[in-house]
Amino acid sequence: MLGDKEAKRIIDEALGHAKEATQAEVMLNTEESALTRFANSYIHQNVAESNTRISVRIVLGKKIGVAGSNDLSSEGLRKAVENAMTIAKFQQENPDFVSLPSPAPYENVNSYRQETANASPELRADAVAVVCNKAKDAGLVASGAFEIASGEIAIGNSLGVFAYAPYSNAAISTVIMGDDSSGWADYASSNVTDINAEALADEAVGKALRSHNPQRMEPGDYDVILEEYAVADMIEFLNFIGISALAVQEGRSFMKLGEKITGDNISITDNALDPAGFPFPFDFEGYPRKELAIIENGIARNVPYDSYTANREGKPEKNTGHALPAPNTYGPIAINLFVAPGDSSKEEMLKRVQRGVWVTRFHYVNVSRPLPPTITGMTRDGTFMIENGEITRPLRNFRFTQDILAALANAELISRTTKLQKGFFGGTMTPAMLIRGFHFSGVTEF
Repeated sequence: MLGDKEAKRIIDEALGHAKEATQAEVMLNTEESALTRFANSYIHQNVAESNTRISVRIVLGKKIGVAGSNDLSSEGLRKAVENAMTIAKFQQENPDFVSLPSPAPYENVNSYRQETANASPELRADAVAVVCNKAKDAGLVASGAFEIASGEIAIGNSLGVFAYAPYSNAAISTVIMGDDSSGWADYASSNVTDINAEALADEAVGKALRSHNPQRMEPGDYDVILEEYAVADMIEFLNFIGISALAVQEGRSFMKLGEKITGDNISITDNALDPAGFPFPFDFEGYPRKELAIIENGIARNVPYDSYTANREGKPEKNTGHALPAPNTYGPIAINLFVAPGDSSKEEMLKRVQRGVWVTRFHYVNVSRPLPPTITGMTRDGTFMIENGEITRPLRNFRFTQDILAALANAELISRTTKLQKGFFGGTMTPAMLIRGFHFSGVTEF
């Protein structure tokens, strides 16, 4: 890694080439990433990459241009600024743009774990070996991936912003397969030592063994127990569809602030400072991230802002530090979501279902319509029938089509334990849920 002093020197040098600009911003990212992939219970790919990138954003009045480069030499920095300047000159004006953010103090968080940065190929291989050997012992086949990354992000602009922080993350996932069955498990953390390959393998192998010889069940509305994996997918898509100040401003969000939109037992926050997730102290404009209550006891409370959406309302103080890297058409978005746990367990949920479906995870999820926020996809890697409070038999996979807010309004029980999932942009910490009347619109023939 470069460290904060060298990162600032590079950013200051790049900004020095942008004196003709109205405003300028430079983001620097270095990253060391490594990946071990396995299939048919063998490692078939082991790769690593070291990369350093800069992204330059130039503001000329209300015209904005962005250019990137891997060349950190003086000439490379000058050319990146020149390219961004040229792009800006040919852009249309954005009448709503006011300014990049001014400096603001941010809180240091433990976003970097040395153990993760030091993780070796042998460490990844040993974890994969545990998974593959347990699959072989059960007469099954293992596939999956183990990925580790560490790096640093530094951001500076011509208004005096400079922010720097290192980061790390690790994630392993596996699908264990039999002739007509499969099981899934994954773990994610900023600290690689949190990953338990034994538990991961046992979870996926158990699902694969139990889902042998799946039976057909007619689609319809059923009570469901969604494991944390499936709940995370719902929350991530809910976030993607409409939890954003830009979505609210454009009239395409379900977030009716101050109104009840889910059940009383649903609370969702975004907290980039919580070490249980993937903590990071500032956004991609160098502005401090703030803890944000998004849904509180079923009531829509807040949406994330960046400098653009805050200034668009003439209230720069509304910036919550949720900018994505420029250029960004999504608008601000929450990337450290936490769904509040309940007071139940999966075992207790099971006893409350007379006839329903146990869902391990979803697959191939897409947005069906944004309002109401509705998604469609498939169940996968462990779908079971529940009868009289017990799992009785494996089921063929369903297609579901479900309004997410309606599902969260019908969440009767929520587990007291939660699990971190690596998502679209960051991490999502979710519990399992018992949901009444979940809609399955089709069933597979396998």
